[in-house]
Amino acid sequence: MDTFTVVSTVLVGALVVTVLLLGLFSKRSTHEILDWKPTRSPEVEAENELDDIEQMVAAQNELRRRRGKPERTLEDIEDEWRAS
Repeated sequence: MDTFTVVSTVLVGALVVTVLLLGLFSKRSTHEILDWKPTRSPEVEAENELDDIEQMVAAQNELRRRRGKPERTLEDIEDEWRAS
């Protein structure tokens, strides 16, 4: 091994160890460090998820109508998912 490879490996390893130790011994929580606050309430998130599911089922049914297949309900999809 040449000197450059050894020095580079040691420096990168030292950097990784330093960052891990700083995270381990920090008194602040990750939420405080990142200043993370949810942008929407859980209720709004749940409504958005339900809207997304309805839109996906509607889009699938549109494709099924074009192909001449019968439409499916959310319950049909859930039953198929549970059976597999």
